[in-house]
Amino acid sequence: MAATQDREIQQYQDLVPVPERFASGFGPKMIVAALFLGFIMVPGSIYLTLFMGANLGPAAQWVTVILFAEVTKRSLKGLRQQEIYLLFYMSGIALSGQLHGGILSQLLWNQYFVQSPAAIGMGIAEEIPRWVAPSVAVLEESSRTFLTHAWMGPILFIAGMMVLQRVDQFGLGYALYRLTAHVEKLPFPMAPVNALGITALAESGEGGRSWRWKFFSMGAVLGLVFGMIYMGLPAVTGALFEEPITLIPIPWLDLTPHVSTEEFLPALPVNLVFDMTYVIIGMVLPYWAVVGGFLGLIATCIMNPLLYQAGVLTSWTPGMKVVDTVYANHVDFYLSFSIGLLAAVFLASLAPALKLLIHRLRRRGPGEAETETLLSSLKRELLHRNRDRGDISFLVSLLIYAVCSVCYIVICVLLMPGDPETGTGRFPWLFFVGFAFFYRPVVGYANAKLEGMVGQNVNIPMVREAAYILSGYQGAAIWFAPVPLTDDSSSVRNFRVLELTGTRLTDVIKIELLALPILAVSSLFFCELIWRLAPIPSEAYPYTQEVWDLQARMISLQVTATSEGSSAFLEAIKPQVIGSGLGAGLLGFIVLGLLRLPTFLIFGAVRGLGQTTPGHILPEMIGALIGRIYLERKFGHQVYKRNISVLLAGFMAGVGLVGMGSVAVAMIVKSSTGMGF
Repeated sequence: MAATQDREIQQYQDLVPVPERFASGFGPKMIVAALFLGFIMVPGSIYLTLFMGANLGPAAQWVTVILFAEVTKRSLKGLRQQEIYLLFYMSGIALSGQLHGGILSQLLWNQYFVQSPAAIGMGIAEEIPRWVAPSVAVLEESSRTFLTHAWMGPILFIAGMMVLQRVDQFGLGYALYRLTAHVEKLPFPMAPVNALGITALAESGEGGRSWRWKFFSMGAVLGLVFGMIYMGLPAVTGALFEEPITLIPIPWLDLTPHVSTEEFLPALPVNLVFDMTYVIIGMVLPYWAVVGGFLGLIATCIMNPLLYQAGVLTSWTPGMKVVDTVYANHVDFYLSFSIGLLAAVFLASLAPALKLLIHRLRRRGPGEAETETLLSSLKRELLHRNRDRGDISFLVSLLIYAVCSVCYIVICVLLMPGDPETGTGRFPWLFFVGFAFFYRPVVGYANAKLEGMVGQNVNIPMVREAAYILSGYQGAAIWFAPVPLTDDSSSVRNFRVLELTGTRLTDVIKIELLALPILAVSSLFFCELIWRLAPIPSEAYPYTQEVWDLQARMISLQVTATSEGSSAFLEAIKPQVIGSGLGAGLLGFIVLGLLRLPTFLIFGAVRGLGQTTPGHILPEMIGALIGRIYLERKFGHQVYKRNISVLLAGFMAGVGLVGMGSVAVAMIVKSSTGMGF
């Protein structure tokens, strides 16, 4: 391992040996787990997302795993390592999608977006295809329900794409995993992170259980208390009375109209977030990443008034709220500046990864003998599969990839046949055949190689947007179509974690067959019930009322890039600002390298520079300082990080229980009074 790598990164790069024997984890417990996820975790996750914008990504999976594991230990016989991995995998399916309640939860967003002021104002509402959402006129005439003929097309489209995507991961992603892990025998230094967590949960020692349950319980109690005040009180009172009782502002307290004036901090979004979740997240995240976000926020506080005085931030006017200010600044400056920053991150991530890759290849000294070894290993993998491991044939995985790619393109052609009368373009299938069969495997292999050698992958910024614009297509439909631009590096790492936990691949296929129907039905069922409770957005779901308008503006701005006539998106792209962002990002990496500071600083700064509101960064910084100054010194880094991660899982479980209880109370009240049903 290169000596120049950050110490903080090295702490996550432990190795786990591949087990000699593989075992099955599929059984009756997985059926119970699927029902647990579908009918307990899914509604709570959707409600939390709509109410307070809770989004922890992979952490939500650990919340589910730990909660279910601790319950089973007190009622059944505990969970084995393979069962924990399958539960972790299944929870990823259940909590996926835009609203973290399964992919069908996207329907709630679609119904809003098609009739949002942003989509209507930018002239794209009528261009949104009917397989995404019914027209505005149909939605205005119908009640709040997905159980109509107009919604059958969007439901079938989303469900069909979900199935195709789940099958597709066993194609190119699995083939690249077999090539890099079994033929080239790369170490995958970051894959053991999840494997170690799963192994820790599977420990049968009494001491291993006691510390985890202690901190999980502490977090759960803290989450229950905070959740009842922050979310439970307004949710229940909102169902009982006309106006909810809110003690803590949700999702934030907007100070922008009062603080940001022409004379003092012009064009600066100012808000305060009182969500305790972000304080604990600040303790869990790498310290220097949080510091970088805070420094980026300070830079934004300095830059925005200067940019306003220089005549760059021209769209902002005094009195604007935080959402309007963020969007105005995004169009005027930060869209282009962030593209430059992302390009700098891409180059800075690629350079050391390639340097380390070349160093390792030279150290291995590839020659004729090694080439022959690789060729013989490749032939063996093509013709042989480990039945104990549950392998799929390498050739079968390539066939799956080819068939799925063709399906994507054929579906896009059928969905976008073109209409000369309306000017709607036909899907440029030949252009995207090149992406499916050239760009995707080349970039996928490069990222799989980097993942296997150095535990990193790189994302080329704005590829999707550039592809849509360069294809020559005119219309909005292409932005919602299943275009084959998937990055398979995450699938490669997941397959490696599967191997390290000693779980058979056939069990994963069984989980897919078991979970998809249950989770799809539960996701649609609870989306239907939650929408019937109240309009979305509305006061009943305060996060959506504040934030969804901003998200709709951002997406609508992108969609205009392929619209006829002038494009607000293309007008917002300023090459000189992109160049300044690229230069600032590269300069930051160079300075950090010279000062030997962690590169997490610059990654955090990218998020802080106009990409988020200050309200979320401040509590994270408070949590990071508490952890760094007091908790880490008292308990030590490893013990502190381990305990606070489990406490966060317990906290989110406690908040989630309040969310699920709030949903239940609201449904009972609404059904008993006849409102919305």
